Amino acid sequence: MKAAILITFFFFICAGNLSAEEKYAGKVNWHSLKDGMAKARLEKKPLLVDFGVVKGCPRCEFLQKSVYSSDKIVEKINSDFIPVFIDLGKDLTHEEKALGEKYDYKSDCLLLFLDYEGNMIKDPEGGKMCFADRVEPEVFIKYLDQVKSKASK
Repeated sequence: MKAAILITFFFFICAGNLSAEEKYAGKVNWHSLKDGMAKARLEKKPLLVDFGVVKGCPRCEFLQKSVYSSDKIVEKINSDFIPVFIDLGKDLTHEEKALGEKYDYKSDCLLLFLDYEGNMIKDPEGGKMCFADRVEPEVFIKYLDQVKSKASK
């Protein structure tokens, strides 16, 4: 019994020390914007940038529950992209604010696909690859494939 209590206590202590990137959709290997941009340039990979909140947003909670929990999607994200989580529940850095303003996020949740230089990746019709609303898992996988294909050219 004491062991179970100690393990539970340890879990809550450790969980309280997790960064926002570690708390948000835990299977995805999230990076801060600064680290993610550096890693993307080094590895020449596109970025998936999610401006979101850990709790309290239906869009973010849907992504965590239905999209970022899919092993197939997580595998694609972690192998083909540099995932960046920007926690809108905290004060943003100057760089995070500038990126959000560049793509007109209006201090609200937004999902962006950027090349390794930080430029918006466009879909085959020339539209911006960004989403302010929730994205169904089947649609999300198609976008991941499109972005990977476009970024590798």
